[in-house]
Amino acid sequence: MQKRQAIYDLYWQTSAERQRIFFNKLRGDNPLTADPIFKQYKFCNVYRACDRVSQYLIKHVIYGSRLEGEELLFNIFLFRLLNKNETWEILEQELGINLLKNFDFEHYSHVLENIHTQQPIYGNAFILCANKSFGFDKKHQNHLALLKNVSFDTKISQELLASKSLKQLFERLRQLPLIGDFMAYQLAIDLNYSPLFNFDENDFTIAGPGARRGIEKCFWDSDGKSSEYIIKYMVENQDREFQRLGLNFQNLFGRPMKAIDCQGWFCETDKYTRVSNPDLKSNRVRIKTTYKPGSPPIDYFFPPKWRLKHTLI
Repeated sequence: MQKRQAIYDLYWQTSAERQRIFFNKLRGDNPLTADPIFKQYKFCNVYRACDRVSQYLIKHVIYGSRLEGEELLFNIFLFRLLNKNETWEILEQELGINLLKNFDFEHYSHVLENIHTQQPIYGNAFILCANKSFGFDKKHQNHLALLKNVSFDTKISQELLASKSLKQLFERLRQLPLIGDFMAYQLAIDLNYSPLFNFDENDFTIAGPGARRGIEKCFWDSDGKSSEYIIKYMVENQDREFQRLGLNFQNLFGRPMKAIDCQGWFCETDKYTRVSNPDLKSNRVRIKTTYKPGSPPIDYFFPPKWRLKHTLI
C-alpha cells in the first residue's frame, strides 16, 4: 500500500488530539484544544461508544431497561433507526419501555406522526433508506413495518439472536429491506454493545462512504487491498504509529481503538482535511456542523463486559 504520508500521519495526529479533547472535557479543563479546526467544527469522538447518541443507547436503552431477548433487540433496532434521543424519550413516555410487548402499528405510527408535528423524528447522523419497500409513503411507517416483519410476521428476530459471529449478524441484518451495508454494520455494533452478544469488534468491519473517502486520502494506492483490510491494518498498527510519531494517545480507559473506531476516524479524517488540505478533492468539500460549546455533560457508561477502569487518573 502506498501512503500519502502527511495525511496518513494526520490520521494519527488528529485522533490523538481528539482523544485529548475528550479527556479535557471530562476534567473540565480549558481551553480544550489549540487546534483551530477542532475549535471551529464539530467532530465525532475517536471511540464510537463515547458519542452522545451511542451513550444514550448504551446507558438508557440497553442497560437501563432490563429487557432481554427479542424485547431488547426490538428496542435497539428501533432506537438506531430513529437515531434521536429526544424522539425515544417521547416514545417511552407515550408507549412505555417494553415497545415490543405493546406494539401496535397504527398507534405507534400515530405517535410518531404527532412527534413529527413538533420536531424531526430522525437524527441526522445517518442517511437512512427511505424507499417504499412496505408500500407506505412515510419513512417511519416503512420502518415500523420492517420491525413488525422482523419481530412478528417472519420471526427473523430469532435468527438474529442465534447469530454466531459479528459477520453473521451483519449478513442477516443486511438481508432485510431498507437496511444497507453501512446501517447493517452500525446495527450489528449496537446489538453487540448489549448482553445479547459478545463478539470481538475486530473480527469484522465494513467501511462506510465517509471512511472510504478518508482511506483514499490517506492512501494514494491501496495495491488492490480492500477498505476493510486497511481498517484492520490501522487497528493492528496503532501502537506502533503513535510511538513513531511521538504521540501520547490516551486510549479509552485501557481499551485500544477497535475496527469500528478506526473505520469512523477515517470518516473524521476526511472531514478534517476538507479544511486542512482542501487540495485533496472528494465529493464533500466543507464541514456542515460547527462546534457549539455548552452541551450537557455526559455521565459516561460503557458495557460492563468491557471491564473498563473508568477513571481520569
